[in-house]
Amino acid sequence: MIEEILPAGVRFAEAFDDDLAPGLFPEEEALVARAVHKRVSEFGTVRRCARAALATLGVPPAPLLPGRRGEPRWPAGIVGSMTHCIGYRGAVVARSAEFVSLGIDAEPDEQLPPDVLSVVSLPEERDRMARQGRNGEGSAVHADRLLFSAKEAVFKAWYPLTRQELDFTEASIAFTYATARSGTFDARLLVPGPELDGGRLDGFTGRWTAGQGLVLTAIAVPTRATTAARGNGGL
Repeated sequence: MIEEILPAGVRFAEAFDDDLAPGLFPEEEALVARAVHKRVSEFGTVRRCARAALATLGVPPAPLLPGRRGEPRWPAGIVGSMTHCIGYRGAVVARSAEFVSLGIDAEPDEQLPPDVLSVVSLPEERDRMARQGRNGEGSAVHADRLLFSAKEAVFKAWYPLTRQELDFTEASIAFTYATARSGTFDARLLVPGPELDGGRLDGFTGRWTAGQGLVLTAIAVPTRATTAARGNGGL
């Protein structure tokens, strides 16, 4: 599924169930030594996906250990993102010469638990959801869960660039529906963004899709060289 919402140059691997054997490196096994079987399985499967994606870039298998915030620490010259939820594990990677940051998230296409939407969203986002609902958009997907997924993707793209927290209410997201179950989104940062080679980043653009009981969101921030190459017909 994730391939549908990724730009050229981003490699991926995904799974819809867990491996029987995690296939972890000793350093990774130590991190989940006391975890329940479900946690070990999802931890191992998503790393198997990541290593499969890395292999398409010629990167040999190696431990993928979490950083301070739980974010995966990638090999030198690589950016990437992982996600897992019930029924899905996925990883995306790219060369840092082509992309500055990646962020993906998968969620079950189900309504958020009661009272969660008011915590993770802004009034303007809820107003947009209501307006799109009246226009007939969003009826084929749980819009509140889609918003939550996009917020997670935004954080995953933001954190490697800043090493700072980003609250749910510090980015405002607007969705566009290309079809009933796919489209794009724009995330406007409400706090100062990081300085990149092309200037200060003030937001993210991403794509989303829904199917097989899931919603998936993805953000890929290209380098200035990649953007220029696309403008000249490359990539």
